[in-house]
Amino acid sequence: MDFIGKFKKLWNALFIKGSGDGYMRVLTGLRNTVIIAVCGLLIGIVIGTLIAVVRVVPKTNRALRALDKLCTLYVAFFRGTPMVVQLLLGYFVLLPLMGVKLSSLMVCVLIFGLNSGAYVSEIMRSGLLSVDVGQTEAGRALGLSFSQTMTRIVVPQAVKNILPTLGNEFITLIKETSIVSFVGAVDLYSAFNYIGSANYEYMLPYLAMAVIYIIMVLGISGLIKLMERRLRKGDKR
Repeated sequence: MDFIGKFKKLWNALFIKGSGDGYMRVLTGLRNTVIIAVCGLLIGIVIGTLIAVVRVVPKTNRALRALDKLCTLYVAFFRGTPMVVQLLLGYFVLLPLMGVKLSSLMVCVLIFGLNSGAYVSEIMRSGLLSVDVGQTEAGRALGLSFSQTMTRIVVPQAVKNILPTLGNEFITLIKETSIVSFVGAVDLYSAFNYIGSANYEYMLPYLAMAVIYIIMVLGISGLIKLMERRLRKGDKR
């Protein structure tokens, strides 16, 4: 079949009512992809920051040393196993054993957030270590507590240092959402795969899917660069 014929089949699958309303599936998949990636990154930033702080503070007592080992095991597990394995374990094993009932979308948000937390913790740890120790000493000299020094002085500077790497983590989460169909969640991949299966034509649907992913990644990259420029201007002032 020629290219025009393939395009007509894709158009009919997307916009002709009665052929599956493919555009609604694509919009739902796009929405879920963004929700999973954004919420996963936000959860990851919170978890990762807490773990990073635990990893860098002096281990002055047994509780901190035990907490540090627990955080090390957490990071080792989520960095050492594939995302799809974590997703399957969470959806089919751990959550049912715990008696927790969540929708497939919420499970994906949770697992992506936990996974991102392990990677963000290492990113944030490197950011915290990049801040001169004199900043911490200055904060303590001004009478701030350790937690106040970290939240008001050290962490904000660390975030500026790691912003490009956090952008890369967000891009990775966007692309990894293509596995959520393993637990029945609808994303861009499952939407376009449905269209291809319904019309026995995969070339254009998959090309369209690739274009959408590229547009999202370019948009995120542009946003990160804009934020970097604004932060540099703030430093100059």
